[in-house]
Amino acid sequence: MANRFALVGLSLALALNATAQTGLNGQSTVNTVTTAVPFLRISPDARSGAMGDVGLAITPDANAQYWNVSKIPFAEKKYAVSATYTPWLKDIVPDIFLAYLSGYAKFGEKTPQAISFGFRYFSLGEINYTAFDASPLGTGKPNEYSFDLGYSRQLSPNLSTGLSFRYIHSAIATGLASTSGIDYKPGNAVSADLGVYYTKSKDIDDFRSTNFSFGAVLSNVGTKIAYSSTRRDFIPINLGLGAAYTYKIDEYNKITAALDLNKLLVPTPQDTSTTPGVKKYAIPDKTVVSGMFGSFGDAPGGFSEELKEWQISAGLEYWYQNQFALRAGYFYENKDKGDRKFLTCGLGVRYNIFNLNFAYLIPSGTGVTRNPLSNTLRFSLMFEFDDLKKKEGEVTP
Repeated sequence: MANRFALVGLSLALALNATAQTGLNGQSTVNTVTTAVPFLRISPDARSGAMGDVGLAITPDANAQYWNVSKIPFAEKKYAVSATYTPWLKDIVPDIFLAYLSGYAKFGEKTPQAISFGFRYFSLGEINYTAFDASPLGTGKPNEYSFDLGYSRQLSPNLSTGLSFRYIHSAIATGLASTSGIDYKPGNAVSADLGVYYTKSKDIDDFRSTNFSFGAVLSNVGTKIAYSSTRRDFIPINLGLGAAYTYKIDEYNKITAALDLNKLLVPTPQDTSTTPGVKKYAIPDKTVVSGMFGSFGDAPGGFSEELKEWQISAGLEYWYQNQFALRAGYFYENKDKGDRKFLTCGLGVRYNIFNLNFAYLIPSGTGVTRNPLSNTLRFSLMFEFDDLKKKEGEVTP
């Protein structure tokens, strides 16, 4: 059962340009915007995962390399590294997981700067490939990974920017025999992220203060990816806008509210049907630049459908003494554009240089309507520090 389910997902990934949905009597149907390597858009850390997948403008940590690399110059510590493990679709498939490792190092006294890195690995477990007639096509262990390096720089006391470059490798057809004369091969692509971050704090009195932050990121801007010689697919180029507001209630308590908006900058599938009363959608063949700019006005349903293509994430975070955190969030995607909707929650503990975060995706729906992401868990372990080695004479507390 696990292998068959994974095979369905693999088949969809291999047939993005052939994906079609039909409707009778001219009525509109689901028209989901799809790309290759969708693992690049899976939230990789437990802190943001517990807050409904917000991360563009919340306070920076080692996972800012994924969310918004430009935040890092405003991080409190000079060095940080984080590791996250996420069993994916665990309610349905037992052997799929996402692993993520990231970190940064700050330098520059007058002008804070940072270099950073991120590595993510997505395993789809073991799959027995079969054709439509159930004949075997081989066995494989498909996987995908990406590696990126980033540089960020503070431009003013309140503003920073950052740029990162990414290499993407996708071997989702490993071990699959050729079919219909098509020889599948691993796909490779390169991309870049560009982000800006603004933050402003205001003291109310000796204990109370507020902070407002805004982040904007253009991510995964890069080449198309090919799994065969017959076609090339878009990777998930994305525009993200986020804001966060933190209120420090007193010397022990503070709370943050955050909101992110995201939109894929890739072509919306278009109706290619020649049969009256039937709609058949397919992804148009465009260049990367044309697809990006055209994505703001190519929805068949006009402006109202364009608005449906924005995903919304909202989250709350409460800290007590900067040691214990409670988090909750909500993720929304329109029913015609994927229909992902879920509530999240989580905990965080900080002690000395150690941070441990946990996130849980609350189950929703029943039977065939049950959310396949229900019960998703994320575990993150982070180390934050100011010195790479202990100073002479220093006593560890």
